[in-house]
Amino acid sequence: MIPPVDLPVGVTLPREVREGAVGAQQEYRTALAFERILLGQLTKAMQSSIGGGEEAASAATEAYKNMLPDTMADALLAGGGIGLASDLVRELRTDRP
Repeated sequence: MIPPVDLPVGVTLPREVREGAVGAQQEYRTALAFERILLGQLTKAMQSSIGGGEEAASAATEAYKNMLPDTMADALLAGGGIGLASDLVRELRTDRP
């Protein structure tokens, strides 16, 4: 049994998943969680590749810079994501022909 996964704020399940069985919803939530982790890692890598200059940053600036990749990942998921979750669920289904 897959444990329940909370979705980021603003992220909703597709209609066909919401109307489906609880197990299908949990599978999709888990796939979305994986997609969110991947997007977070990608945005962190993207952020680290950008030169930040040589000036010293305040603690507040550093805190916001550290929050940016995860916030971007959540925003991407809220906007529909990159489609990885639906592809994962479709490919991992055991009941497919």
